[in-house]
Amino acid sequence: MISKLRHRLCLFAALLVLQGCGVGYYAESLNGHLEVLAAREKVDTIRQDPSAPAPLREQMDVAAQIRQFSVEELGLPDNASYRSYVDVGRGYVTIAVFAAPEFALEPALWCFPIFGCVPYRAHFWRDNARDAALELRDEGFDVYVSGVTAYSTLGWTADPLLNTMFTFGNTQAAAVVFHELAHQQVYVRNDAAFNEAFAVTVEVAGVKKWLRATGDEAGLAAYLAARQRQADFLRLLDQTRVDLAKIYASTETDETKRAQKAAAIDDLRARYARVKTRQWGGFDGYDGWFNAPINNAQLAASGIYNDLVPDFQRLLAACDGDFPRFYAAAEKLTKLEKAERRAQLSAAECS
Repeated sequence: MISKLRHRLCLFAALLVLQGCGVGYYAESLNGHLEVLAAREKVDTIRQDPSAPAPLREQMDVAAQIRQFSVEELGLPDNASYRSYVDVGRGYVTIAVFAAPEFALEPALWCFPIFGCVPYRAHFWRDNARDAALELRDEGFDVYVSGVTAYSTLGWTADPLLNTMFTFGNTQAAAVVFHELAHQQVYVRNDAAFNEAFAVTVEVAGVKKWLRATGDEAGLAAYLAARQRQADFLRLLDQTRVDLAKIYASTETDETKRAQKAAAIDDLRARYARVKTRQWGGFDGYDGWFNAPINNAQLAASGIYNDLVPDFQRLLAACDGDFPRFYAAAEKLTKLEKAERRAQLSAAECS
């Protein structure tokens, strides 16, 4: 089994190098992933091990229930993914580096076989992420660096649960499992916005269904409140992206555009402060985002994950909340060219 896995990953390595990914970057990705896989322990083994810490055994009990729910109630893939566990010893598993031009909101893309072109590079080691970010900044890009709590190999390997998935509790763990399994269910090359919005839609609907099924009324109320705050946050960013798009499309000098860009970002922070005080009762969960430098790469990253979610939610509603029908409708869209895919998704027709 190990030999077969290594053969598959080595074939993947060769494809990446042929595509110009770079030997160093691929070596990091392969070694980092193999390190994670080598540390896997079966969830059921941990659950039955009296020497395992009680909080961990309790987490694994919940994880097993979440995984079973994902198959029986959400129709997600029934395979070996998320049936093992790894503690990576840190608060993230990879670090994603996003980039965008100084005067544009379109993210830079990196292209790979199998996965297609994606708007980030993921690094297992912090120093490598830092070096990549510095190199991109030296080339004139806006850069955003973010720790990532999970990643998917789209079923190529049996992806494990990670300690990072439980950082914010069991509800967040369920969200991550549903999201990553959704990538295994439906995925189209070279359309990250489609893939991520589909996965977010499955994640959100799945978590709501999970909390209702478990009778966790307090958890559901907290989750719905968090989703409302996120919707408010995204509206703030949407307005700023509209403002910046107008600035970048103008014929003003670069110096003027830089000043206008800075003013638009200052306005975003001011609007956030008002929402935080007047609508959120002082909730400060987004302070870290706003206290860091804000740039095009950061704004673009948010759009990738969220812009198409309303369209997918309408499609799920058109399918009467039936997950298999929703997956079939989404799978049909993957066969279309991107422009037609967007148009059909917007129509929200469930056949």
